[in-house]
Amino acid sequence: MDDLKHQYLTQIANAADEAALEDVRIAALGKKGEISLKMRELGKMSPEERQTAGPALNALKDEINSALAARKMGLADAALDERLKSEWMDVTLPGRGRPAGTIHPISQVTEEVTAIFADMGFAVAEGPQIESDWYNFDALNIPGHHPARAEMDTFYTHRAPGDNRPPHVLRTHTSPVQIRSMEAQGAPIRIICPGRVYRADYDQTHTPMFNQIEGLAIDKDISMANLKWVLEEFFTAFFGTTVKTRFRASHFPFTEPSAEVDVQCSWVDGQVRVGEGDGWLEVLGSGMVHPKVLSAAGVDPDQWQGFAFGMGIDRMAMLKYGIPDLRAFFDSDLRWLRHYGFSALKVPTLHGGI
Repeated sequence: MDDLKHQYLTQIANAADEAALEDVRIAALGKKGEISLKMRELGKMSPEERQTAGPALNALKDEINSALAARKMGLADAALDERLKSEWMDVTLPGRGRPAGTIHPISQVTEEVTAIFADMGFAVAEGPQIESDWYNFDALNIPGHHPARAEMDTFYTHRAPGDNRPPHVLRTHTSPVQIRSMEAQGAPIRIICPGRVYRADYDQTHTPMFNQIEGLAIDKDISMANLKWVLEEFFTAFFGTTVKTRFRASHFPFTEPSAEVDVQCSWVDGQVRVGEGDGWLEVLGSGMVHPKVLSAAGVDPDQWQGFAFGMGIDRMAMLKYGIPDLRAFFDSDLRWLRHYGFSALKVPTLHGGI
């Protein structure tokens, strides 16, 4: 036993690498290793001999295993030291700059508008972008002959030959979300509906797809005065200054009475400045919800009334941040986005300043 112990401990200590160490382990403790074969011979011994040889062999095996593990760890540490001598890093060098992305103005303004209306008690509601003809037009009191239902203004989906159902449409406004919300929740209700909408139009201030946000408030004693207060509070918070408004009588099928809302502005060096000057700029449509719209949504118009309004998020972003062309929002130009984009840390809050 002492000879075996001395033999293998010497070989372990002299092993130059892990491969040599593995050879020593196999020679000693492998299936045909010298110590393994001696342990098999225990069965041939008498009980008295086993009582002496068994503990001695087990102690030898444990000592060899411990020596192997310690030598393996020592070799690994030595290899790491050698690697660290050749691989080093100068920690005094400045860090490598990483390009940071920016938040798109539409996303930023959507969050700004949502934060303002949330402070006034409006919840956010969403709905599908592909709508049925009923939700997009009929439920909103838009008659069949209305120009908005023409194919030159609205994107219709395809129907198979022989399918006489009205085709679905890419929603032309987020008003269908108001109908769905009233159907699901009833009255009273106070919501805003942001989202993408689609119309067949394309120029400096119009695109086939744009972003809109609509508001709806239904209760038993809501009036146009409440609508005016809500919009003026919104404009003041959004533009960061007191903004005068002007309501002009208009006509929308889904509201009665209806009004287009202008904000006070001036033009300086070709840019619009909201909240100052003698000019006026139309920014949204609004009015009291038509009784037929309430009925279509399952709300009794004899007990409930309320107001609705809708504005383009893209248009509001253009006004606030001086962006001249709506089409640039969708050009995927990284130079434009770096210029007009927002830091990811600039989270809109009322207390922090929209």
